[in-house]
Amino acid sequence: MAVKWPAASSVGGKGNEGVAANVRRVKGGIGYVEYAYAKRNKIPVMAMQNKDGQFVKADDLTFAASAAGADWFSVPGMGVSIVNQPGANSWPISTASFILMYKAPGDKKASGEVLKFFDWSFKNGKQMAADLDYVPLPDTLVEQIRARVWSQIK
Repeated sequence: MAVKWPAASSVGGKGNEGVAANVRRVKGGIGYVEYAYAKRNKIPVMAMQNKDGQFVKADDLTFAASAAGADWFSVPGMGVSIVNQPGANSWPISTASFILMYKAPGDKKASGEVLKFFDWSFKNGKQMAADLDYVPLPDTLVEQIRARVWSQIK
């Protein structure tokens, strides 16, 4: 489905490349692309006003600030939106990536391997995530996931 923007002259683009191409083409254009794409392609970014009234730019520190104040376990399955989180340094339009698993998997061996992979990722993947311009989860949240989420998978 397409969002109906209020401006009659709004244009869309397919994926990061399409949006970036349209923004370059349209004088005064503003678009939203993945941070890693903008950083790799040296696309200028603007500051945005966050919930606390501060103007911040998108970067790993402002993304981490958005995640830090979230009450991850207030919603079943940790399905929390971290859009417009409070905090002087919070980027207002952050999001998280989620992994879905069955609590009672049909293939227990495969689910065990998936958990081993994520355990390895949590222990060894912080630098890889940062190299890809993603923000690793804080250690305290990783420990909560191990205790409160993985323990539910039988």
